[in-house]
Amino acid sequence: MLQLTLAQARRSIGRLAAAGLAIAIGTAFVAATLLASDLMTRTARDAMVTSLAQADLVITGAPLSDADVAAVGAVPDVAVADPQLEGFLQFSAAGRVAYQPYTAVAGDPRLQPLEVVEGRLPEDGEVAVPRAVADRLGLAVDNTVEVTFSRWVPLADGTDEGDGEIVEHVEALRVAGVADDPTGAFAATDGAVLVTAGDARRWAQLGDEEVRVDRMLLLLAPGADLEEVRTAVGAALPGEAGHQVRTRAEQAEVLIAARSGQQDLLTALVLGFAAVALIVAGLVIANTFSVLVAQRTRQLALLRCVGATARQLRRSVSLEALLLGTAASLVGIAVGTLLAQGALLVLRNAAPHLPLPEVVALRPLVVVVPLLAGVLVTLVAARTPARAAARVSPLAAMRPADAPSVRAPGSRRRLRTALVFTAGGLVLLVVAATVGGALSPLLGLALGIPGGLLSFVGVLLGSVFFVPRLLGRAGGVLARRDAPAAVLAAANTVRNPQRTAVTSAALMIGVTLVAMMSTGAATARNAFDRELDREFPVDLEVAAVDEQDVLAASDLAAVGELDGVDRAVGLRSVVGVIEGGHEGLHTTVAALDPADATAVVRGGLVDELGPDTVLVPASMAELAGIEDGASTTIGLAGDDGSLVPDASTSVVARVGDLPGHQLLVTSETLARFAPDAEVTRLWVRLSDHGAAPAVVEAVQERFSTQVVEVGGPALERAMFDRIIDGLLAVVVGLLGVAVVIALVGVANTLSLSVIERRHESATLRAIGLTRRQLRSTLAIEGVLIAGSGAVVGALLGTLYGWAGTRAVLGAVADGIPLTVPWRDLGLVLVVALGAGALASVLPGRAAARTSPVAALATE
Repeated sequence: MLQLTLAQARRSIGRLAAAGLAIAIGTAFVAATLLASDLMTRTARDAMVTSLAQADLVITGAPLSDADVAAVGAVPDVAVADPQLEGFLQFSAAGRVAYQPYTAVAGDPRLQPLEVVEGRLPEDGEVAVPRAVADRLGLAVDNTVEVTFSRWVPLADGTDEGDGEIVEHVEALRVAGVADDPTGAFAATDGAVLVTAGDARRWAQLGDEEVRVDRMLLLLAPGADLEEVRTAVGAALPGEAGHQVRTRAEQAEVLIAARSGQQDLLTALVLGFAAVALIVAGLVIANTFSVLVAQRTRQLALLRCVGATARQLRRSVSLEALLLGTAASLVGIAVGTLLAQGALLVLRNAAPHLPLPEVVALRPLVVVVPLLAGVLVTLVAARTPARAAARVSPLAAMRPADAPSVRAPGSRRRLRTALVFTAGGLVLLVVAATVGGALSPLLGLALGIPGGLLSFVGVLLGSVFFVPRLLGRAGGVLARRDAPAAVLAAANTVRNPQRTAVTSAALMIGVTLVAMMSTGAATARNAFDRELDREFPVDLEVAAVDEQDVLAASDLAAVGELDGVDRAVGLRSVVGVIEGGHEGLHTTVAALDPADATAVVRGGLVDELGPDTVLVPASMAELAGIEDGASTTIGLAGDDGSLVPDASTSVVARVGDLPGHQLLVTSETLARFAPDAEVTRLWVRLSDHGAAPAVVEAVQERFSTQVVEVGGPALERAMFDRIIDGLLAVVVGLLGVAVVIALVGVANTLSLSVIERRHESATLRAIGLTRRQLRSTLAIEGVLIAGSGAVVGALLGTLYGWAGTRAVLGAVADGIPLTVPWRDLGLVLVVALGAGALASVLPGRAAARTSPVAALATE
């Protein structure tokens, strides 16, 4: 039978290649995903390890005092004990400002993650700046850069020991060199400024308190026993402090674990869609082997006549599936490896600072898992066709399977199971959507995921009952045109409901997931936008860090003309006080006229703003004990912190959701107690939320000579939109593969229909049906099968997407109405219908090429 099986496979190489393509695509995704996950883990580990330089041991877990550092340094076989002095300060030059981390030069070159590529290492009063900072501030070696740091200064007339104030100090430093970050330890901040340990300690010391460090790197003497020294170091540290002494590799694993949540989530997500591709591929393979069995009916019957047993025929089909699954899976693994290697090459060119390997590591797991997945899916998919081959009678050819009838015992069990699964799953979905909004999103997900799976399995089980009816209705509508092709197509789609339902289900799976993600994303984005508009009615706020720093009118006008900006309004403000609490509440009081507020503020925030009112943030009102509608007084504070009678006014408090932590009044109200107030902040309304990052960058560039804070929900909204769009792009790309695989299934079903209706097609040709009409019949049949799966999938996906969004976001957003992504759903339907028509091309040509005389002569 082996030689016969191989001969049959060679004769059917074209159709097996189509099925092999389906399984190869699925295994390629599995292999590429595993390789990408391994690459990300290796890169993260290498980055973490190299950021720890060549340290033998790392001490973390609790701040280390000078005494701790000395005690560790005195441990035998500890050659170098280097405390990591790091911080974050403002550096400025030529009127430009950069907030940048700094790190001290290590006590030993082996512990230094940065390297100086131009100039030399800094000495006291000097720095080595990253290339990005040098370019931003226009610095070169031997230039001067200023650093701003804070110191605690006791008051000269203070009666208590703690009396004092924090005073900013500015110090000029010489640029000794340009530092590079070859390990990517500071990649997130474009490098770090390299300084001496003395300067770093002086900047970090706020007052007389001792400077403590969070991490210390150790180098051991040659030949020292690592575990013995680790034990001795642990004994030298205070036992109750909670210090952790780890090796460099162990510390890297801890850092990776703390940052790998999103990576693991992405890997699981992509593997999930790879599993979908494999499931769809399994349906395609089942159809493919059904076609092969139908083509070989006479051959199988002849084999039975000459003595082949049913078991031998079943094993022959299974062996053919094993060979196909193995070959296709190996091809998929090779393709997935090439994809991962190509992505690695692109990433190495795009991010040369990352410690990326030159080639992907083809570990056994990367080969074994996709290979087993592909082979198992193929064997399971071929099981039913193998049984069909074994049932071939020596004297009879296989006829189309009977349609499941509700009267048959097996069909009744299938129908009951489908109804129970669907109803139970829908109940869980309703409870999840309700519980997620009222109690806990986690509980909502815990109920919603099983509910969605149960109901979807129920729909798939019951598809054999409702898909033929749906096709019959749709085909009936087309048949009213009295076109022979439409009438024949409508009748042909319901002749084998089992096969038609399975083929439609392959496309239904992909469309359901696309519609679910699109609906969920659209609903979540709509709910998120409504919530942001309610809680943060201003897109962007630009505020001077120093309240005495005035924003120039020319800068305000320039911001208003930026691309993506709809309107920008300047706000005059002062530091004032409002009655409430123990001695009143000191805060910023900003002025905004109602006409300007209407132009930049979203929602109804400004409706309550008037000449005798003050808008108070809800959190501030609670802190000060101010109730909505209560009369209060605002104004300037005197030396003792209380309100100045001549610089205050009575107003009515209106509590609401305000951006920032300031009080909001009209210009008329502010003029009563602070007529000389200057513009110190700017409110911006964007015309396009997607332009928020570019607008923020342009605003920061415009105010590069001043220290300003730029914030607001527009950045959060843009980040949320990018996450959703990126996730949808991944999902649509992966599910596009599932749809392509499903098309092979539609083509196989139509091919099987051509084989089974060979005599019928010849008769129709003989009585006048043209080749074009015969091809049109199969095209309409393909469109009906694909369209039914797409319509059902779109409806299910819309339901799942809305229920899932309510389960997750119901607790954080008030009322989540269904948002239907009509454009996305319409595009999916158009693609599905076009795909169904495309899948009919080859079967249609095969049917049209058959001569009526030749087809009739085979009977």
